[in-house]
Amino acid sequence: MRRFAIIGLGALALAGCAKNEVGPGRPVPIEADSIRYETGPCFGRCPVYTVTVRPDGTGMFEGKRFTAVTGEKAFTLSRAQYDAFAAKLGPWRPTSGEVRYAPGEKTCPHVATDMPSVDVTWTRAIGDSQHLYVYYGCVMQNQAIKQALGEAAEGLPIQELIGERP
Repeated sequence: MRRFAIIGLGALALAGCAKNEVGPGRPVPIEADSIRYETGPCFGRCPVYTVTVRPDGTGMFEGKRFTAVTGEKAFTLSRAQYDAFAAKLGPWRPTSGEVRYAPGEKTCPHVATDMPSVDVTWTRAIGDSQHLYVYYGCVMQNQAIKQALGEAAEGLPIQELIGERP
């Protein structure tokens, strides 16, 4: 029995060494998760809002700055809209924990200032979550992540809540 415990501890230690990679080449299963998508401010009139969607078709929009609606507004979405949103974000979902592209992080060696950000949290029904934070000034060379994150919310029924973009 002691031998199995030692082997189990060794496997656990090796699992901690696994890389936490994100990217379009990595397949990510789409689960029925709650997804929270939050935009951050920029220098200018970038819309700042949070939207949370669930596979049961419920959603909550919270306009913060430069949006047509300020405050919370509930909405509904179809399963197809939820699935498309999850699929657009899925390749960038960390396998576990958090991935940050932010000033001061190793993932952000060069920074353009005054850019917006996107903060995404996937929460499973069992309570664990994965988190991705992307400051667009850090990913100027990685247009794929910037494009995927920027386009993801376009398929949600929140465009009239966001309003016209500058």
